[in-house]
Amino acid sequence: MTEETPGFDEQSQQPDVPSGATSDDAEPKTAPSTEEGAAPAGDAAAQITGLTAQLDQVRTALGERTMDLQRLQAEYQNYRRRVERDRIAVKEIAVANLLTELLPVLDDIGRAREHGELVGGFKSVAESLETVAAKMGLQQFGKDGEPFDPTIHEALMHSYAPDVTETTCVAILQPGYRIGERTIRPARVAVAEPQPGAQTVKADSPESAEAADDKESGGPDEG
Repeated sequence: MTEETPGFDEQSQQPDVPSGATSDDAEPKTAPSTEEGAAPAGDAAAQITGLTAQLDQVRTALGERTMDLQRLQAEYQNYRRRVERDRIAVKEIAVANLLTELLPVLDDIGRAREHGELVGGFKSVAESLETVAAKMGLQQFGKDGEPFDPTIHEALMHSYAPDVTETTCVAILQPGYRIGERTIRPARVAVAEPQPGAQTVKADSPESAEAADDKESGGPDEG
C-alpha cells in the first residue's frame, strides 16, 4: 500500500495564477521591438549635433579672445616703446639745459687758459668740470680755416681776403657746442670772403699768346 504525502498533489507544482488572469499574463515579457529602440539612437544623434555646435561656438570665442590678446600685447609693446623714447628725450633735454647753463663758465675757463691764468687749484677744478661735461656728451667744435656753415656757425664779423676762395672762418670768437647731433650753441666766428671781382688768372695757350703779340705789333707783316 503506497503512502501519499498529505497536501501534496500535481496542482501544487504549478505556479499560482491570479484569478481572472490569462495564460499570456503568466508568460515572461519579451525584449522591446526595434521601433522602440530607435528613439534612444535619435536622441544620441541630436546630442552629438548640439555638442558639435557648442564646440564651434567655443572655438570661435577662443579665436576672438586670442585676437584681442594679441592686439592688447601689440598695444602694450607700442606703449613701452613710446615711454622709453619719451624717457630718453626728457633725459637729453634735461642734460642739454644743464650744459647750456654751464657754457658761460666753460667760456671763462677757455679765456683763462688762453691768457695763461689757468693755474693751481683753479686749473684742477676747471679740468674736472670739463671732464664731467665731456662725459655727459658735450662736444666742442669750431676751428680757424674751416668753411663757413650757417647751420653750425654764427658770423659776428665779416671781411674780405685775397687768399680765400670761399667764405671761410678766419677766427673763432666763441667755440660751438653740441650733444650728439644736436647743436646747443653755434660757433661764433669771424668770416672772410674772396675779394669782389677777383678772378682766377688762367695760363694762355701758345696760340692766344701769339695772337696777343700780333695785336700789339699791329698785325703780321705783309710780303
